[in-house]
Amino acid sequence: MTEPDTAPAPGSRWRLIGPGLVAAATGVGAGDLVATLIAGSMFGYALLWAAVLGTLLKISLAEAVGRWALASGRTIFDGWSSLGPGWFGGRLNWASVYFGVYVVVWGFVYGATAMTASALPVAALLDGTPLALDLKAWAMIFGVIGLVMVWFNRYPVFEKVMTALVAVMFVTVTALAVIVAPDLPALARGLAPSLPPGAAYYTLGLIGGVGGTITLAAYGYWIGQKGWRGPAWMTVMRLDNRVGYAVTGVFVIAMLIVGAELLHASNIALAGGERGLLDLDGVLRERFGDVVGVLFLIGFFAASFSSLIGVWQGVSLMFADFWAHLRGRSGDPAATGEASPAYRGYLLWLTFPPMALLFMDRPFGLIVAYGALGALFMPFLALTLIWLLNSQRTPAEWRSGWLSNAMLGAGGLLFCVLAGRELAGLFG
Repeated sequence: MTEPDTAPAPGSRWRLIGPGLVAAATGVGAGDLVATLIAGSMFGYALLWAAVLGTLLKISLAEAVGRWALASGRTIFDGWSSLGPGWFGGRLNWASVYFGVYVVVWGFVYGATAMTASALPVAALLDGTPLALDLKAWAMIFGVIGLVMVWFNRYPVFEKVMTALVAVMFVTVTALAVIVAPDLPALARGLAPSLPPGAAYYTLGLIGGVGGTITLAAYGYWIGQKGWRGPAWMTVMRLDNRVGYAVTGVFVIAMLIVGAELLHASNIALAGGERGLLDLDGVLRERFGDVVGVLFLIGFFAASFSSLIGVWQGVSLMFADFWAHLRGRSGDPAATGEASPAYRGYLLWLTFPPMALLFMDRPFGLIVAYGALGALFMPFLALTLIWLLNSQRTPAEWRSGWLSNAMLGAGGLLFCVLAGRELAGLFG
């Protein structure tokens, strides 16, 4: 077995790929697929260039997260806790306060969202059969299944499950793109930047939204769980990251093709959010038959459930690190690992309290807080990475060059614009 600080043999690098696929599967959920479908249904292939640019942007962000972890030997939260003056013996600062509030509020609302998204395709698939259950029941079942899977399995098993779900997503989504027969000349023309009337919001969303969540920050924890430590693993991390987000790019382009060919040409509109995929299921069954519809629902489930267990595992690691810092035990595996009380406590927080939201209209104040904090996270990540990777906290050899700074800066600016639009919608 390769030692953590020893460079692996070049021929073994492809076999080591894993955390990037985990990040891709977690970052691309059902809502992201719907957003891409709607962009394709409204504008055809015209925004393909934006999907490609968004993939390159996520590669740059995740590379920066991984480079920080390997070059500094510190977690991203450890980096955040060093930004600015500390309070209470250095255990809190502005960044850790923001993250602490964010991760608690976001986790509460996201838990209900993720459980519902996982339940939708299964409820649709089993509707009218003896196994049919209410959507809320399926949502709670999948929340508990996710909890059990993550609670009792360590990272190697988790990575294998996520890789299998990525394979299911890849096969079903790319098969759909092939079935609808893409217009290759139009696809090629879509690589040239253009902005159709009314497309500005969707363009920003495609570049900044798909695959861009807190799981980008979790990538550094997953490479630590994989056992990659030290700059010797930088080449492997970069390959892993590129493969993972290339897969994300394939998902996005495939769904854009489906939207352009199946929906745009027929002027079919989808509902927003995850339920839009149920509308697509109906269109697919009508056009291609039940078999294609069933396969699509299986891919829909893989996209949703992989996001659920990815957040259950990755964000719980981040919360455990946050809690360990508050207690002055940062770096202690007993306080930050998968068996730590904080890790398991956050798992419970993601699973059981959000079930209450399944039975009620989500309170307006909570939705505003969730939307505001969520809108601010990606600008926070991009801008703090610029700060960390251009300071003495990072060894000089691994600080950001002009290209990385340009991509992170462009990402930070884009995310600030998206955050402004989101906040204006919440408070306007």
